[in-house]
Amino acid sequence: MDTFCSFKQKEIINICDGFRFGYASDLVLDLPCGQILDIIVPIQTKNGFFCSKDKEYRIPWCAVKKIGKDIILVEIDSHTSCLRRRD
Repeated sequence: MDTFCSFKQKEIINICDGFRFGYASDLVLDLPCGQILDIIVPIQTKNGFFCSKDKEYRIPWCAVKKIGKDIILVEIDSHTSCLRRRD
């Protein structure tokens, strides 16, 4: 069993194209159903700074294929399809 703290330390990588999303900052939960809906990953520039406070990747939980010791593998056709603005 993992905690959210250990979950945040795993890098999220797309198995379709090798794109490195980064590290989870938050989760979207459906509390009444007890399910994780999305993983939220802030967008970063190449030098490591956050690109924008109003943009993030929202990776659907159903895209998660494997959770390993150090990484989370997801399967997404295009990483731009996960790009969302914060509300």
